[in-house]
Amino acid sequence: MQKKKDLALRLGLLNRLVRLAGIEPTTPWFVAKYSIQLSYSRNSHNYAMEEKNYITPAGHARLRAELLQLLDVERPEIVNVVHWAASNGDRSENGDYIYGKKRLREIDRRIRFLNKRLEFAVVVDNAARKAGEQESDQVFFGATVTYCATSGPSKGKEEMITIVGVDEVDLEQGHVSWVSPIARALIKARIGDCVRIQTPTGPTEIEILDVEYR
Repeated sequence: MQKKKDLALRLGLLNRLVRLAGIEPTTPWFVAKYSIQLSYSRNSHNYAMEEKNYITPAGHARLRAELLQLLDVERPEIVNVVHWAASNGDRSENGDYIYGKKRLREIDRRIRFLNKRLEFAVVVDNAARKAGEQESDQVFFGATVTYCATSGPSKGKEEMITIVGVDEVDLEQGHVSWVSPIARALIKARIGDCVRIQTPTGPTEIEILDVEYR
């Protein structure tokens, strides 16, 4: 009798948590669980144990879209596959079941990672600089910088990079992390300034030709 009471109490608490997260009690628990976690993360402001994750608005939107895709589409599909495979008998030699469980673990790891990155995300919006309301000739997070080497074999060759968050790095597109050596050297410099950066062949001086906020 006591066990039934304890179970009823737990179910009641669970339904309250689910409703607080904006989810109907009929929602599958694997979705509700991560939605509750995401809801809690959105309202958490305790950054004491974690570094702030600076990110552009576009980068933040991409991470959030990926998280929701995993929660709303990919995970439920894999769970259905695992349930179907498990109903087919012996699981030890069931390829669909083994693969599904492996993929489920991968998805859950990615969900936890994205959840943590979004929890500590600090979105840096340069709207004021784009609109000309603030100076836009100085390099800060989110800037697209055109520069050239002032000496050496690459003298005069123009290069362009955009300073973004660590989750947005794309070297083919010229997107470099704000913690990279070149970004650290460029931060707070202005058009016309020359700064020194460390390269594989040694220190090199570069001149800033242009700074844009796109």
